[in-house]
Amino acid sequence: MEVMKRILRVIRANFNSLVSNAEDPEKILENTFMEMQENLVQLRQGVAQAIATQKRTERQAAAAESQSEEWYRRAQLSLQQGNESLAREALTKRKFYQQTATTLISQIQQHKDVVAKWKQDMRTLELKLAEVKTKKDMYIARARSAEASYRLQEMLTGSSATSSMSALERMEEKVLQIEAQSEVASTLGGDDLEKRFASLDSDHDIDTELAAMKTSLLDQGENSQPRKNLPKAPEL
Repeated sequence: MEVMKRILRVIRANFNSLVSNAEDPEKILENTFMEMQENLVQLRQGVAQAIATQKRTERQAAAAESQSEEWYRRAQLSLQQGNESLAREALTKRKFYQQTATTLISQIQQHKDVVAKWKQDMRTLELKLAEVKTKKDMYIARARSAEASYRLQEMLTGSSATSSMSALERMEEKVLQIEAQSEVASTLGGDDLEKRFASLDSDHDIDTELAAMKTSLLDQGENSQPRKNLPKAPEL
């Protein structure tokens, strides 16, 4: 049917646009889904109108058949009263309503076929719409994920990321330099303190050695002095 063909053309056109143009995939998918929904609404309206037309035609056919029967009754009545001319006119009217009823009944069958076809197309479109909605949500989720991944990679490999990494590297070098300077200063300060303590130990050793030398000299002095003559012991 022409409506379904037009719907399929819309779907193909939108997806071709999605592939060929650098447009927002989410926008394309949403627009495609909305257009399909609008087409479904139009199809439902068409089905409703076709059913209404069918009902109206059925009423017109029933009325034509009723008029045909009524004019046949009048023809019989006219003939019973001996008025053949009036009976002929009544039969002419009856024939007109019979033909009208036959034409309307044929139209009713055509309307039934159209309504049945449109109902089938409507169910097909409803199923297709549900399928498109599922795929739309899936494709939108995939498109968002791909876009987020692309932006992340762009952040990691872009100039801003390179600048940030360079700044971090410079900061790391600065911190290492400060730490090294602090370590050197600490080492130097420790050596000076060690030297001072070592100097104290050295002074103590010298003082001890000096005291020992003084003692030794005193001893030597005492030993070098002449001894007094002691009285000899009496001889026995």
